[in-house]
Order: sequence, then structure tokens, then C-alpha cells
Amino acid sequence: MTQMMEMPRVQACTVSGCGYNHDGCTAFAITIGRSSSECDTFDDSGDRGGMGQAMAQVGACKRAECVHNTDLECHAPAITVGAAADRADCLTFSAS
Repeated sequence: MTQMMEMPRVQACTVSGCGYNHDGCTAFAITIGRSSSECDTFDDSGDRGGMGQAMAQVGACKRAECVHNTDLECHAPAITVGAAADRADCLTFSAS
């Protein structure tokens, strides 16, 4: 039987205008994309989404060159999302 690893928490998200950010990220899990460590879960459609509590986790990370990434899974203790190259980037990204 395979045991699920504990996914890193989204410790903070300072991105306003995202449908999942209600005093923190309320998505169940987010994906970090390939371009500029952008949060692929970011949604500026005006829709309100999420689970109602700021308990988001990193479900997948496509930035293989990050020191926290092994087999496209994030192994950082927690991450922070905020404005950088894009409106919603993983600020914990660190090139290996």
C-alpha cells in the first residue's frame, strides 16, 4: 500500500483579485506552472471559489529546476504566493 506524502501548505497568498483568495488561499490544492513559477490555479474571472477555509496545499509543481522539487512534487515545508514576474507566483521558488 502506498502512503500519500503530506503536501506543502500555501502559507500565505498576497494576490488580490483571485477567486480563491479570501484571507488566504481557499483552493483545496494549487498547481505551480512552468512559466515564472506562476500559480496555475490563479483565477481572475470574478467567480468565488474554494472550500471556505484557507488550507490550500501544493498539489503539483511543474518547475523541475526548483531545489524543493522532486519528481514534479514540492517538498518545501510551506510556500508563499505573491506578485513577482506574474500576478501570482510561487515566491518560495529557488533554482537548483
